[in-house]
Amino acid sequence: MLWSGLAAFTAGCTALLPEAKTSVAGPWKSFEEARLTFAQIIPYQTTRAELDAMGLSPGRNPNITLLNYSDVIRRFVPPGGVDGYSLDPGVMDCIRVRSDCQGYELDQKMLRRDRYGNFWLDFFNFNRKTMTTGWEFNAVWLVKNEVVVYKLIGGKPQVREDESRRNPLGPLQGIDTWSLPR
Repeated sequence: MLWSGLAAFTAGCTALLPEAKTSVAGPWKSFEEARLTFAQIIPYQTTRAELDAMGLSPGRNPNITLLNYSDVIRRFVPPGGVDGYSLDPGVMDCIRVRSDCQGYELDQKMLRRDRYGNFWLDFFNFNRKTMTTGWEFNAVWLVKNEVVVYKLIGGKPQVREDESRRNPLGPLQGIDTWSLPR
């Protein structure tokens, strides 16, 4: 009777383990939604007004970073310059006009961290297991004379990371770093 009571008590304790959610506000609920939005952008055709209608203006989307001319150079031109190196024509057009071209970068993510496993081993810091799931999306685009001349997308359509931390000395082995930023 004691064992069954103890088993029932500890089985419900898993719900007491911490969980965390990291999300960067944006109009998309998934990687695929963001990818489909950027698939509509056609270099040398899509205008800044069309970008604004898609929600891709810094005034409407808080995750857009403005890239100045120096940022564009650092991002696209290798340290030795462009001799013998082929850059995308849109990037070259942007570099040629210097400050008449504006770069933009977008980073959006939705990550969830759940701790799982034995509550007591976790609570006393002997064994902590964390599952991270979600997605990350990033994009860069360049606009020259109110028209997109270059775009590039990337990211992780699916994030699934399983972390297990074992501390043989339990609570004597240091503070909980699970919640510290990475």
